[in-house]
Amino acid sequence: MKYEFLKAFPKRMKNVGLYANLVRSIIQKTSWNKYELNNDEEQINMVFSVLLFVMEKSLKDDHCTLDDIGVFIDDINSEFYKKPLNFDQAKELGDYIINTVLSNDGKLMTFNGFDYEAGEYREESVRYVMNRVVYISGDVRRTSYSLTDDGYNLVLSTLEVESNLRITIQELIFKLHLEKQSYDRAAQDIKELFNQIRIHLKKIDNAMVSIRRNALNFSVAQYEEIVHENMDMISDTKIKFENYRDLVEQRRKELEDTHFNIKKLSAEDSQKLSDLKVISEYLSRTIDEHQKILLSHFDLKDLYTKELESLSVVSMVKRFSLRNEIYEPIMDNPRLLEKMGEVLSPLYCKDAESIYDPRIALLPQRTARKRKEEDSDIDTELDEEQWRMETERIKQEKLQKYETCFSYILGYALKRQEVQLKDLTSLPPEDHKKLMPTVDCFKEVMVELIKWLHIDVDKMKEERKNSIEESSEQIELSTVFLDVMEKLDPEGEVKHLIVFKQDDQKARFENIEDEDGKKKTVSCSNVKIICLRREEF
Repeated sequence: MKYEFLKAFPKRMKNVGLYANLVRSIIQKTSWNKYELNNDEEQINMVFSVLLFVMEKSLKDDHCTLDDIGVFIDDINSEFYKKPLNFDQAKELGDYIINTVLSNDGKLMTFNGFDYEAGEYREESVRYVMNRVVYISGDVRRTSYSLTDDGYNLVLSTLEVESNLRITIQELIFKLHLEKQSYDRAAQDIKELFNQIRIHLKKIDNAMVSIRRNALNFSVAQYEEIVHENMDMISDTKIKFENYRDLVEQRRKELEDTHFNIKKLSAEDSQKLSDLKVISEYLSRTIDEHQKILLSHFDLKDLYTKELESLSVVSMVKRFSLRNEIYEPIMDNPRLLEKMGEVLSPLYCKDAESIYDPRIALLPQRTARKRKEEDSDIDTELDEEQWRMETERIKQEKLQKYETCFSYILGYALKRQEVQLKDLTSLPPEDHKKLMPTVDCFKEVMVELIKWLHIDVDKMKEERKNSIEESSEQIELSTVFLDVMEKLDPEGEVKHLIVFKQDDQKARFENIEDEDGKKKTVSCSNVKIICLRREEF
């Protein structure tokens, strides 16, 4: 599917339909005037009040009959709404809300959500309340009402959950699906969790923008709320996600070790392996976003402190009104214009130029004659063609080193579906020379791969196709990467490459020669590259 975020769209529309159908049912009914509820706000508030009453009764496992609902409506009406209703009318209003508005006179309510994966609308049923027969005081038979799952979802979603608690709830759901090995649901959960963390990060950015505009418009209560949310999120989120990532990697390794030939995996195991890779990728991205929140937390704190200090300094500056102090006196006495120069000239005075700099005075001084003789010794004649050829030669040598490094890493990854630097440390020295033509070249290549994180090969090719190439002395590593991929994978079977850094593991290369021929030891974080082919999507 082209747009991954449109998956499970009918499920989202089911939640939208809970509100849409109820509001539509309330507005379209014409019997509200009978109960003196004449505007939409009164009608909606009354319906949701009754829903909350039914939920409380349902949670306590108490009977909820029309008599109970009538007593409740009569109480809130006499205290708050002040409508001219007696108890019988209140009971009749409860019957109208339950059976006509919420139950649609017994007719099934539906809402159509478009399924982008199937390319058609999917009909979702909506039902808020259900009833059952109960016996009160022996043989007295009554109908008791309770909320359905749709009713609970509607009522509970009306009370906003704090963002840090929302993330905690989503994390618990993700952990539950992970333990049950429902990897498809766990993949959706971690995506939702990642989106919520991104939303919180965006909330911090918006707060910083508001503070920069005017710190007085950003209250201390808002600042404390964001700080507390940040602290709750920073406290243990990173450790949990790292543990989840280790667990996912262990599950994935177990699944791969169980089947020696990955190509012969069953469809179910293949889907599990694909879901585990997605989960691992999003866990790494979630940890990165967590680090951004940590940095943004301190930036927000410094910015708010700085802006408040600036405002406190500004408040000490004496201000005056140009209109009251200058304009109106001049209008009363135009002769004062003769002294306007004395009033306004200080506003246009610039700072005095520095005429003495002690730092320059203390520097070693050279005579002008000696400096002139040294300058005359410089040969300013340059062979432009020779300089151009030498520059091109250096560029080609550097380009060849980049290609060698990319070719070895990507070739190893394409051959085995994935590669990590830790596995390459045991290779013979001649292979290390291919992996590291120079230490600096190797570092630049790995830093660029880690920066890309998720490489969409088709998208990079399209960007290169649409871009305008200009001659430059700088080497674009993305271009080198695509050239090497076209050589190693001419059929274009590889669609995505996932690159992530495992900080808890190290890769150590011994006896690596630098450009001067000296032996060095190169130690770096263990970087892992996973190749995803088109048939896996």
